[in-house]
Amino acid sequence: MSRVSVSQSTGNLSTNMSQLKYLSGFGSEFSSEDSRRPGALPQGQNSPQRCPYGLYAEQLSGSAFTAPRHENKRSWLYRIRPSVIHKPFKRSTAAKYLTHNWDEEEPDPNQSRWAPFDIPEFDQKVDFVAGLHTVCGAGDPRARNGIAVHVYLCNSSMDKSAIYSSDGDFLIVPQQGVLKIKTEFGLMEVAPNEIAVIQLGMRFAVAVDGPTRGYILEVFDGHFKLPDLGPIGANGLANPRDFLTPVAKYYDEEITGFKMFSKYHGVLFEAEQNHSPFDVVAWHGNYVPYKYDLSKFMVINAVLFDHCDPSIFTVLTCQSSRPGTAIADFVIFPPRWSVQENTFRPPYYHRNCMSEFMGLILGSYEAKEGAFLPGGASLHSMMTPHGPDVKCFTGASNAELSPQKIAVGTQAFMFETSLSMAITKWGAKTCQKLDAKYYECWQKLPKLFCDKLNV
Repeated sequence: MSRVSVSQSTGNLSTNMSQLKYLSGFGSEFSSEDSRRPGALPQGQNSPQRCPYGLYAEQLSGSAFTAPRHENKRSWLYRIRPSVIHKPFKRSTAAKYLTHNWDEEEPDPNQSRWAPFDIPEFDQKVDFVAGLHTVCGAGDPRARNGIAVHVYLCNSSMDKSAIYSSDGDFLIVPQQGVLKIKTEFGLMEVAPNEIAVIQLGMRFAVAVDGPTRGYILEVFDGHFKLPDLGPIGANGLANPRDFLTPVAKYYDEEITGFKMFSKYHGVLFEAEQNHSPFDVVAWHGNYVPYKYDLSKFMVINAVLFDHCDPSIFTVLTCQSSRPGTAIADFVIFPPRWSVQENTFRPPYYHRNCMSEFMGLILGSYEAKEGAFLPGGASLHSMMTPHGPDVKCFTGASNAELSPQKIAVGTQAFMFETSLSMAITKWGAKTCQKLDAKYYECWQKLPKLFCDKLNV
C-alpha cells in the first residue's frame, strides 16, 4: 500500500515547493487526483466514453503491452488536452553538447579523472536543457541497448519549455543546487544527496535557484529496479517505503510558443505548442517518476574481515538479459562504520570486466582524498587497473584498526555498467577538465617485496 509523505528536503526553497506531498513506495500501483477536482479519476474502467470534467484519457506505456505482469509498466493520465497537440518536431540546437556519437574520439583505455565541471557564469543564462553535456557512453538508443552519462551545468530555470527522453530513463544526481522538477504526474523537489528518476517518455521541466550542477545516468533498455537481497533477507539497502512519487497537480495554461523538447536517437528535437503539458488532473498506474533520499540507505557491510565488493552498496539496478549482469548499477559510498580486523579497509586494487564512472556529491572520497573533488568525476574503463593512491595505501597499511566511522560528511557514487564506454569530444577536450596527470597518483607506490616472510 502507498502512503502520503511530506518532503524533508533542505535548501533555498520556493514558496510553492517547500511542503510538497508524495506517495511512498517502489513499483507500487498508485492513484492520484488534484484536490481541486475531486472525482476526476474514473472508477471501474480506464477509458470511459466521456471522462469526468471533460478530460482526455491517455495511456503512457513503459513496457510492451504483453510484458509479464511483474514487469509491465503503464500509467493512465487524465488530462485537459492530449499530448498529441503540437506542431511537427524539428532538429534543435538548444543542447550543443548532447550526443550519442561514441566515435568522436579515438578509444582510450587510460584512467580518466575530471576536475569539477564549470557552471556557466551569470552573464550567460543557461537552463537545464541547454546545460546538458554528454561525457561518455556506449550502445545505441535505436537498438534500445546502452547507456549515456551526462552532466547538467546551468544557472537559470526552464521557461516555457519541457523535455522528455525517447531514448531512456534519466537517473538524476544533484551535486550543487536544488532542482524543482515539474512533471506530468506532479511536483518534486530534489536536493543534493537525493536522486530523481524520470522514466522514458515522461515530460518534465526544471527550475533552479542560481548555480546548479549534477550528473545523469541514462539507460536505453529496461528500467531501474531495486536489487534482489538474497541472503540479506527481507530488509536492507534502499527500502521501498523511502521512494517518493509526486501527487497530481495540474496547470490549465495557454502559453504561446511553448517548446517541447524530445531527446530522440541521441539528439534533441523541438516542437511548438500553445499550452502547458502539465495539465494532468488525475492519474493512476505503476509507471511514475520518483525520488529517493540517499541518507535513508541501510548500509550492509563486513563486520569481521575483508572489504566487501561495492555491489553491496547498490541503490538501483537496470539488469541486462544475462543473469546478475547489469546494464547499469547506481552505487553509493555513504557514511558507515568500518570495523574489519587485519584488513586493508579502503577499496582494493582492481581490474574489472565492468566500466566504473564515479562522481562526488560532497566531501572527500577515502581512496583519493584531495584530487577527486565534488562536481568532478572519474572513469575506469573495462579491465583498466585502478585503486588507492600512494597516500591512501600507505596510511591504510599502517593504520591502527580500531572501529572507525568513515565517509562522514561525504557522498560518492558510481555508475557501473557491463558496457565498454567511450568518452565524447566534450569530455575528452572541450570541457578542458580532464586530468592528464591522473596516472601519476600511482607511480610512487613502493616495491615492498622482501626475502623474509612477514605476517
